[in-house]
Amino acid sequence: MKGKNLFSSFMKYASLSVLGMVGMSCYILADTFFVSKGLGTDGLAALNLAIPAYNVIHGVGLMLGIGGATKFSVYKSRGEEQKADRVFTDTLYLSAAFAVLFVLVGAFLSGQISSLLGAEGNVYSMTDTYLKVLLLFSPAFILNDVLICFTRNDGDPPLAMLATLAGSLSNILLDYVFIFPCKMGMFGAVFATGLAPVIGILVSSTRFMRKKNGFRPVKGKPNRQNMRADFALGFPSFVEQLSSAVVIVAFNAVIMKILGNTGVAAYGVVANISLVVLSVFTGIAQGAQPLVSRAHGEGATRDCRSFLRYALLSAIVFSALVYAVIFIFALPIAEIFNSENNAQLGGIAARGLRLYFIAAPFAGVNIVLCSFFAAMENPLPSHILSLMRGLAVILPAVFIFSALWGMTGVWLSFPATEALTAAAGAALLLSFRKKLFSSEGGAISSAESDAER
Repeated sequence: MKGKNLFSSFMKYASLSVLGMVGMSCYILADTFFVSKGLGTDGLAALNLAIPAYNVIHGVGLMLGIGGATKFSVYKSRGEEQKADRVFTDTLYLSAAFAVLFVLVGAFLSGQISSLLGAEGNVYSMTDTYLKVLLLFSPAFILNDVLICFTRNDGDPPLAMLATLAGSLSNILLDYVFIFPCKMGMFGAVFATGLAPVIGILVSSTRFMRKKNGFRPVKGKPNRQNMRADFALGFPSFVEQLSSAVVIVAFNAVIMKILGNTGVAAYGVVANISLVVLSVFTGIAQGAQPLVSRAHGEGATRDCRSFLRYALLSAIVFSALVYAVIFIFALPIAEIFNSENNAQLGGIAARGLRLYFIAAPFAGVNIVLCSFFAAMENPLPSHILSLMRGLAVILPAVFIFSALWGMTGVWLSFPATEALTAAAGAALLLSFRKKLFSSEGGAISSAESDAER
């Protein structure tokens, strides 16, 4: 493909993926807005305590969907249709196993988890309700993620976008209906969120009904190699979501000690806006992934480099724009979620937005690199970067920085982590450059080579 065609293909996939991911992130942003208006500071605090469960469920869905779809795309590019269908089937097996696990946790352990997260009194009851219902809807969340990823990699990014946007828009509408006219409180908020992926599944299923799908379940025993590929290639996406959950839990614990429920509610505003911003970076990365995987399968390494450049440049330009908006309008943005006109909450959130989003360009680079390495069937660098930004650096940083500089330290721990990880990412890209781009002919992945031997 020529450069112009490469760029147009990237823009098509990335723009549709970004729209879809922003739509998906609006599941939670809509909850944040309507809960803040209908249930006040306690509701906002409860929602922020429960949000990590969504990150974990969504992380599993993306891990299985992206991991399976990456391998699927490579097989399809080589004309190996049976292997591609086998990958999809094995991904469904794993999805069912995780869904059962989450449903059992929701049915029997939601109360204990709410207590561990620090919820008390009225906040506890709302947190427990949100967790229980969210976990019971986990099969729909996981299946929706898997279908969207496979649909995008099967050459239909518009339908993938439509599925996510349909779910998001329905969630926004149902949030309002359930919380205000129906007065269903926190249950209404989470019930609306749970119905969103169901609607997304219905939209994605239209491709099966029209018999235009290039993937289908097949009979046979689960293939362990495919399942390992799901975990290996999709693990960075899981860690990205898990890191959000871990960061929220750690930040909540630290902020609760410093500023109490008002501080936690203020962080909820920052965290949920961050969810939308990071979803744009994820959309850029996921939009490039099918193109990179296809080019990699065909041995077109020059195209892989081009797609990486487009993705990195897009992430950096967007991060500059979003930080300019946040820096100028931090207080008005915070006040959107401050229904009680709590001056302390607004001030904490506004300062937090300006400091926290210094991380934006570094986070964008990290998310793109993690996805790129995995799309090239070289997941080790992705694992390293994902673990750095999700666990190894951020956790020590938040506790050390908060001890040194209080709330300012809490906000700065995130940009410090992303900056250090971005430096490591640049070093890994240089280190693995020969392995990734050594030949124009391409190579079968090591896992596949082992299997064939």
